[in-house]
Amino acid sequence: MKTTAFLAWITLGTAAFGWTEHFTFENVATPPGMDPQVGGMDRMPDGRIAVAFHRGEVMFFNPADGSWSLFATGLQEPLGMLVESADSVLVMQRAELTRLKDTDGDGTADEYETVFDDFGMSGNYHEFNYGPARDAEGNLYIVLGIASNGAAMGPEIRGEFSEIGQVDFEGMINRANWGKNKNAAGRMYARVKWRGWVLKLSPDGKTMEPYASGFRSPNGIGFDAKGRLLITDNQGDWRPTSPLYDVKKDGFYGHPASLVWKKGWDGGDPRLMDVAKLDAMQVPAAGFFPQGELANSPTWPVIIPGKGFPEGMAGQTVIGEMNQPNLVRVLDDEVDGVFQTALLPMFDGSPLGLGNNRMVFGEDGSMYVGKTALSWAGSKGITRVKWNGKPFLSLDRIKALPAGFALRFSQPLDAGTLKTLTVKRHTYDYLQAYGAPKKDEKLLEIVGATLSGDGMTVTLDVGALKEKYLHLIDMTGLRAKDGGKVLGKKAWYHVVKAPH
Repeated sequence: MKTTAFLAWITLGTAAFGWTEHFTFENVATPPGMDPQVGGMDRMPDGRIAVAFHRGEVMFFNPADGSWSLFATGLQEPLGMLVESADSVLVMQRAELTRLKDTDGDGTADEYETVFDDFGMSGNYHEFNYGPARDAEGNLYIVLGIASNGAAMGPEIRGEFSEIGQVDFEGMINRANWGKNKNAAGRMYARVKWRGWVLKLSPDGKTMEPYASGFRSPNGIGFDAKGRLLITDNQGDWRPTSPLYDVKKDGFYGHPASLVWKKGWDGGDPRLMDVAKLDAMQVPAAGFFPQGELANSPTWPVIIPGKGFPEGMAGQTVIGEMNQPNLVRVLDDEVDGVFQTALLPMFDGSPLGLGNNRMVFGEDGSMYVGKTALSWAGSKGITRVKWNGKPFLSLDRIKALPAGFALRFSQPLDAGTLKTLTVKRHTYDYLQAYGAPKKDEKLLEIVGATLSGDGMTVTLDVGALKEKYLHLIDMTGLRAKDGGKVLGKKAWYHVVKAPH
């Protein structure tokens, strides 16, 4: 089946200043009759864009003529995709990781191969599955979300069931019973195997290794340009705000529900453990998305390519965001071998809109952003974002120093606007509660702001940096030497390790 749709490049808006001076934001017409909520995206070897839609269709979009072709149907809630070749695509769906293959060359998948399904399912609506991501050796990584007390489990389950904090199978039949089993199992729970875990699979999917635990609703998994496995998670219980993790083998990443499946676990119900002990076990987040300011529900990480975007952004990671009308750029830093980041908004104040769930870059370097809403805030459809080549002022690199930060910009700065810079810091408590307010928020005194000879690097002296604190650098009033405003006005740097 092949559906041809006229590609309606509809410009979403213009503005006198800001992102729309430098980028176009255009809707891609999706096939008629489709539910245009996107759960997976990748690029085919020939440049077509592969898209997995929420209702189970996998289709290919041809940017050259705006046509869509149907590759596969019948998948259940796909939430990740990886193109293997011109005739093979991996999709992570509700029950399994599936390989879709076109064996006869007619352009449609005629073979649906189960690559891996050795994980538990309770029937709870919140048991979402994400991935796969592939490392340099070809191994695959998937991450499994945990269940919510906002709905029932099914009358049948797949796999082993944990009696720790057992919930009522009859459970919550409707919204009026929300939270009924909270005291029995916690707001979010992992009563079937490997929920809340990252699983490492051999390239053929036949060998599985439990890799890392402690995840809640990790709607983003991918490798960055330096080979780090990045995972985003969502604010909620045991999550003061949404975190970004640099995931290592055997690490525990904060949500205790999954610990019941840790080999040799004999600690009983992990919810009842001493919070200080749990905190000491967890690997610190490499970055935080302040709730309601930068992101509410961060999604998929992708690498900005070497063409189609400004040179200073090449190789950086950009992350989707469901509930704020922007994406999030990741600026890497490392102190004594510890990876930590500054996160800043991208396309804030632009026509991008909400629901930014999955992204992929086309052959020309333009970005395709697939949107979703489900029952949460969001949107639908696909937006193409393309740079027009006109340079602009942005923060491109950041380095933590013993007494502050070095900020590297894309253009020379107006020295007179350095006085507008401000730096605040705050931290969060690690608690079972759903989210947490900022704690110990403080405006720091900027003792000095020194501009480099080329006018592109600012060294801020704010005194010794404090570990486990998120530092907000507000650049709203900063201007380029030519008068241009900074795009991406705030950066939140999480100090995991303070330099000395």
